[in-house]
Amino acid sequence: MDTEATEEFALPRSRRANERLHAMVPGGAHTYAKGDDQYPEHLAPVISHGRGAHVWDIDGNRYIEYGSGLRSVSLGHAHPRVTEAVRRELDRGSNFVRPSIVEVEAAERFLATVPTAEMVKFAKNGSDATTAAVRLARAATGRTRVAVCGDHPFFSVDDWFIATTPMSAGIPAATSELTLTFPYGDLAATEEMLTRYRGEVACLILEPATHAPQPGTSAVDPTAEYLAGLRELADRHGCVLIFDEMITGFRWSEAGAQGLYGVVPDLSTFGKALGNGFAVSALAGRRALMERGGLRHMGERVFLLSTTHGAETHSLAAAMAVQTTYAEEGVTARLHALGERLAAGVRAAAASMGVGDHLVVRGRASNLVFATLDEHRQPSQGYRTLFLRQLLAGGVLAPSFVVSSALDESDIDHTVDVVAQACAVYRKALEAADPTPWLGGRPVKPVFRRQA
Repeated sequence: MDTEATEEFALPRSRRANERLHAMVPGGAHTYAKGDDQYPEHLAPVISHGRGAHVWDIDGNRYIEYGSGLRSVSLGHAHPRVTEAVRRELDRGSNFVRPSIVEVEAAERFLATVPTAEMVKFAKNGSDATTAAVRLARAATGRTRVAVCGDHPFFSVDDWFIATTPMSAGIPAATSELTLTFPYGDLAATEEMLTRYRGEVACLILEPATHAPQPGTSAVDPTAEYLAGLRELADRHGCVLIFDEMITGFRWSEAGAQGLYGVVPDLSTFGKALGNGFAVSALAGRRALMERGGLRHMGERVFLLSTTHGAETHSLAAAMAVQTTYAEEGVTARLHALGERLAAGVRAAAASMGVGDHLVVRGRASNLVFATLDEHRQPSQGYRTLFLRQLLAGGVLAPSFVVSSALDESDIDHTVDVVAQACAVYRKALEAADPTPWLGGRPVKPVFRRQA
């Protein structure tokens, strides 16, 4: 596979569909991370359908897919247990003027799966859940400042977080000034921040396990010790500890990172894998906090979560089926095994082609990403573009290497073969100290940037 091979690979129907999308939908997609600017120019497939670990684009190409649904489809597309559970509910109605018995069953199932939580409320997306957690923390503490982990790329579409990104247009300075950041893993820096703003910080919110040891290493995972230290800091400074388990939920354990590391937050949020692609998220936590958004307390009411579609029966049925599948089929362990096989294969392929220091696989085995580094070993969007072009031409759709349990060993082996061929081109570009001849157009761009 070389420049000539990717020149033969074209997506004319997808290209036309992308133009139609841009004419009607700002950004050409309903999620910025799915935008065609994240892919090589004119090589952003528009999907027709998916099954298991594979998707087909409207040009007729089949791909092995990674990072499915921005990490949400962890069981694979159209998983039979999930789709059957959804079908059973569709003929029974999906939304009523009063709670459905499915809401009772879904809450009971969730709290049995995540026993560190005492109450739960469902919504449709992660941003609603994290923003509700922040509002609840502010109400409970009477404080206004929010401290977010600066190493986590995304928490919410709402102002309290987007104000910290380069895409802060439209957010008043008075709002952005209320959000602070702290570094993951650095308790001293976090304590210094809490001391500097003593009595002002309502909550600490973070993804609880951003930095796991690399697969195949013997590194000691310091996460439990760090989270315990953060728990102590939050208690000592009187602020609410919030774990955003959107990614770590189910991929780290069925009960998320809190279930794996044994540190209990005050509030936590779940989504993504919870519905295997169906729209469902959850805010969970201590009864004393959660009930402030309910009816059985004597204090001032908090408008917590009140969404028309938050308890659609088919999405809650999907969530229950997902939890059952994870528990009965050992999905988390399978995700780790698949990820370890993939990581080892990619590293070996990169090393064999002499680019092992430039194509770098990182993260927990169930949540792998890759970095593309230039000849100076600095992150490079140009080399990412080159790499993605070669993968696409080889039938691999991989903005990350996040696995689903629907992958099999032959999928992993094929992926490694395509990576090896891509690395041969990568080496040529490194030798030329310029990936431009292999880009086929403009380089891919970061999601968060000030200019379009």
